[in-house]
This record gives sequence, C-alpha cells and structure tokens, in this order.
Amino acid sequence: MAQKNYYIIDFDSTFTQVEALDELARISLKKHPDRELIYKKIEDYTNMAMEGKLSFSESLAKRVQLLEANEDHLKQLIKRLKKKVSSSFSRNAEFFKKHADEVLIVSGGFKEFITPVVSDFYFKIENIYANTFLTNGDGKIIDYDHANPLSEEGGKVKLMQHLNLDGTLYGIGDGYSDFQLRESGMIEKFYA
Repeated sequence: MAQKNYYIIDFDSTFTQVEALDELARISLKKHPDRELIYKKIEDYTNMAMEGKLSFSESLAKRVQLLEANEDHLKQLIKRLKKKVSSSFSRNAEFFKKHADEVLIVSGGFKEFITPVVSDFYFKIENIYANTFLTNGDGKIIDYDHANPLSEEGGKVKLMQHLNLDGTLYGIGDGYSDFQLRESGMIEKFYA
C-alpha cells in the first residue's frame, strides 16, 4: 500500500493574504484614539515573531493584550478573511475536497476565525490545529489557552511530533514557526 501524503498548511499570510490578528486589530480598534500606534505595535510584534526576534508566545500574548476585541469583532473579521483567501487555495478547493483526510491547517492563529474560513474549502474540523481565545461573560476576548502547544515557541514542531503522522509530510507556510517545522526534518518538502 502506498504511503499517505499529508499537507501541513499555515493560515495567516498563507491560506489568507493577511495576518488575521492585524486585521482584527483594525476592526476592534477602529474608534480608539491611539489606534495607529497600537496597530503599529501589533504589526511589529507579528513581524518580530515571524523573523524569530521574539518568541511566539511573547508575541502572541502582547498582541492579544492590545486587541480589545470581542465576538462581534470576530464576526466582522471572518467576513473580511473570506474575501482574502489566497488565490492558489481558492482555485484548489477540489483538491482539498478529494484529500480532506490528509490536509491539515496548523497555525498559531485562532480556531474562532480559522475554522469558518477553511470550512468553506472542505477542511475537516478535526484537522484544524490552532489556538483558542478565552472570553469573559460579555464575549470580550481577555486571553487565550496557554496550555495549547501552538501558543508556545516551537509549537508546530511539538504538535507534529505528538500527531506522529505516518506518511510523507509537505509544508506550506511563510513564517519562522513554519521554518522551524522544516528544520525539524519532519517535512519532506516545504513551500514558502
């Protein structure tokens, strides 16, 4: 029997053309008097993590802290992200449908906005690996699940080691966490 191929796909700036937390900040802080300064800080934290200059967990904590977002903002974000799916993924929806068992989203982003976007492309919910927000009783995002390995430095590598998929792994991504996955030796071919 032939060995299975698995496709490990990043979400932000890969499946979509944008960084979702940056977009969420633009939505949630639209009326904030210091929004431009906060947008810049969030983008800087994103870039520092992608370049490996700041640990992913530090970057994530700092960005979530600055968001001031709630569930209504997430709904707006999802609508925006659905319009920002990368064309290479849009035109390959049939491939994802055919290979639904072998296609995984592995992201440091958040399930709350990733799942509704990739579900339109036949991704199975059980194949979506991402962080989750913590909210208060009013739906305000106050933190995230720190126990999730994807919230940690090297989280994608830890997750893939835990999943221990039996087959050939192909990776598609754009950031330092994706590079770490490639460097781990688990990925047969990596597409940046």
